[in-house]
Amino acid sequence: MIECKTLRPADYLEILQRMRQFSESRGAATPDALWQVEHCPVFTLGQAGQERHILDAGDIPIVRTERGGQVTYHGPGQVVVYTLIDIRRRGLFVKDFVCRLEQALIDTLSDYGITQAQRKSNAPGVYVAYQGELAKIAALGLKVSRGKTYHGVALNLQMNLEPFSRINPCGYPGLRTVDMATMGRAQDWQQVADRLCHRVNEQLTK
Repeated sequence: MIECKTLRPADYLEILQRMRQFSESRGAATPDALWQVEHCPVFTLGQAGQERHILDAGDIPIVRTERGGQVTYHGPGQVVVYTLIDIRRRGLFVKDFVCRLEQALIDTLSDYGITQAQRKSNAPGVYVAYQGELAKIAALGLKVSRGKTYHGVALNLQMNLEPFSRINPCGYPGLRTVDMATMGRAQDWQQVADRLCHRVNEQLTK
């Protein structure tokens, strides 16, 4: 069982630095870790992220980071789980690891009655049917170095979704973004964070 640590509320830059330090200093025997985080409002750009996908940041800070993907938003009411995992030690390839994280998100949503969650081809994350279209309810972005991962997944629980309208989420203009509350499934933050970590643990101990 991978230990889960809760960090909330948390400044993004502070957590980013802690993830980098953890990943750079870990050795062959360093235990894997899962960090449950609720961030203060921030837009983050992936390593190859293009600033044109930020339409109007307003007073929300923008942070360039080394994860994959384009731009996303983190803020209160979102469950972020950072996956500090040695996938090489676990015999996993990156594609398989991504698939398992997506399945953990799908299983977590199913636990709360959102049973139609699904993947979308060539667009990492998890989506649900909402008002006749696919809407994103969870994002995924990773950095892999020397067979070890950091960054992770973000599940929209009960948050102010307005900042998503200021960006092209994950680089897709007009992509609808929803949260569990939108789907009629508002829940306690810690409960959902614990359930998501449980589901990630399940996927990594198969």
